[in-house]
Amino acid sequence: MDIWSDVVCPWCAIGRARFEAALADFPHREDVQVRWHSFELDPSAPREYSEPLAENLAAKYGVSVEQAHGMHAQMTEVAAADGLDFHFERARSGNTFDAHRLLHLAVDSSAGGSPELQDRLKERLFRAYLTDGEPIGDPETLVRVAAEAGVDADAARAVLDGDRYADEVRADELQARRYGITGVPFFVIDSTYGVSGAQPAAALREVLDTAWAEANPLTVLTPAGGSDAGACADGSCAI
Repeated sequence: MDIWSDVVCPWCAIGRARFEAALADFPHREDVQVRWHSFELDPSAPREYSEPLAENLAAKYGVSVEQAHGMHAQMTEVAAADGLDFHFERARSGNTFDAHRLLHLAVDSSAGGSPELQDRLKERLFRAYLTDGEPIGDPETLVRVAAEAGVDADAARAVLDGDRYADEVRADELQARRYGITGVPFFVIDSTYGVSGAQPAAALREVLDTAWAEANPLTVLTPAGGSDAGACADGSCAI
């Protein structure tokens, strides 16, 4: 499972929660490995915006600040239904390129990373921005948040002091364009199925079931010399 998202995208956090719910009783959960891919909603963003998030949102969409607060309230209510605690009044938005570089560090096996560590960091970054009000573009904040998720702090700081994983972030974004991804979250299963948006858990589970069945077709065998054996069907049993 490959998922494109940005760490300042509330629908991406909700999408992650719903995907976790879809996986909860999926019989083959242990065979599903998630890999997070980079997608910047605003590559030109400064390290941190000077104005509050509601004002930035109002200017971007041409609405009043009051309407922007209303949009945040609606999103907060949606998130709460999925067990998430959003606080947009605390949010300190900014450039997410460095956050994405750390997510590549977290999954790099040569640096001690793994998909599980990357997923923990992804969740921690969502919480840092959407709940705790951490400045998502600040390097020292990112190092601390990464360390809290289990990433080595010195390794994280070394990445942010240079340009390591910049090419990996850009490669993810190039692949997104090739897939035609224009919004996130976007789920890609077995490089075959694409699902756009934070779909309900039941819909995501249906896609998982379909993908698994097609990747693992069942072949029904009849033993040599055998014949139609006794079986029950359609609510009755023939004798």
